[in-house]
Amino acid sequence: MTHAQDVLERYRAALIPVFGVPLTVLSHGDGCYVVDVDGKRYLDLLGGIAVNTLGHGHPALLEAIAKQASQLMHISNFFTSEPQVELAEKLLEICRAPAGSGVFLCNSGTEAVEAAIKLTRRTGRTRLIAAKNAFHGRTTGALALTWKEAYRAPFEPLMPGVSHVAYNDPDALRAEVAAAGDDLAAVILEPLQGEAGVIAADPAYLRLARDLTAQAGALLVLDEIQTGMGRTGHWLAHHATDVVPDAVTLAKGLAGGVPVGALVTYGPDVTGLLSAGQHGSTFGGNPLASAAGVATIRTIESDGLLAHAGEIGDHLRSRVDGLGHPRVAGTRGRGLLIAVQLTEPVAVSLTALLREAGFLVNAVAPDALRLAPPLILTRVEADSFLAVLPDLLDAAVPA
Repeated sequence: MTHAQDVLERYRAALIPVFGVPLTVLSHGDGCYVVDVDGKRYLDLLGGIAVNTLGHGHPALLEAIAKQASQLMHISNFFTSEPQVELAEKLLEICRAPAGSGVFLCNSGTEAVEAAIKLTRRTGRTRLIAAKNAFHGRTTGALALTWKEAYRAPFEPLMPGVSHVAYNDPDALRAEVAAAGDDLAAVILEPLQGEAGVIAADPAYLRLARDLTAQAGALLVLDEIQTGMGRTGHWLAHHATDVVPDAVTLAKGLAGGVPVGALVTYGPDVTGLLSAGQHGSTFGGNPLASAAGVATIRTIESDGLLAHAGEIGDHLRSRVDGLGHPRVAGTRGRGLLIAVQLTEPVAVSLTALLREAGFLVNAVAPDALRLAPPLILTRVEADSFLAVLPDLLDAAVPA
């Protein structure tokens, strides 16, 4: 029995099996690479599902965490710390939030969505519109916004008053907003639907959502949990448009791997919807996570990683599109959030073959691969993946 097999047996005996059996047991990482407990090395092209913004073991992140851990890790929200305030200030800056905006810090993306739901309730309205194929989290409020039946069915009935419309369908959105009438609290959308296979919203669709909610006196909430923090070559994916939302949810890559989430509210009217005592989080905004978030943002800025993500993402997509392989229909996405659309349902097999060859990717659908590597991925590292892809596409078998 290998070391990994032994640990996986212990895993089966000790953990509730909500994730199934893990694929392997990872030990450590360096840059864009991770190593398992048996010594096998992998190029991490999934980045903890868009979380490890700076890769593994980045010196700036390690230094910030070590320094803060030696000072304060947790103090409760009866008090504050400079890292908490600085992280909030940096988020307002990178989100292009106007004067009077605010930040609520929490621990995860689904918690940020829960905070957004409570924000919408403070409008005095209860109807919410989300999109088909959306993923907003798995806590019960966020789950009501999430589309996938397999996630929802075991826990129904969920929060009432939520309807789902076809993504990128202007007529469907107009009709549902009209049907909601004066009870519409918010429309909640992902600028790119990551779990659905990296499907981008048409800029005109986002503008329509903004116009319709403004006319209805409702909020527009954009879920940038997977797409924010430079992932698409912009700080936030919707920055590629002229849309200004009422609120944004962030998490995943915000602190380079340390758990943190955020709700950012735009302007004094929206920010003022939540007042003292109406929401909270024991660990939210703790000094350690906040210091990690500040270090991540500063490194993205100092190392030019927004432009780099765009350049490497364009390189990957152009090279995959240029393969001319019969099993590749094309690519989707922006920056370093990419889907490789396949012509056959071979994604699961291809993912396993790539893992055997030393590359970690995700079968986001039976016929699509998802790439969400660290923003520090180099062209040489990208090319190593591109070099093995054609042969492994040939070898993959349909599910």
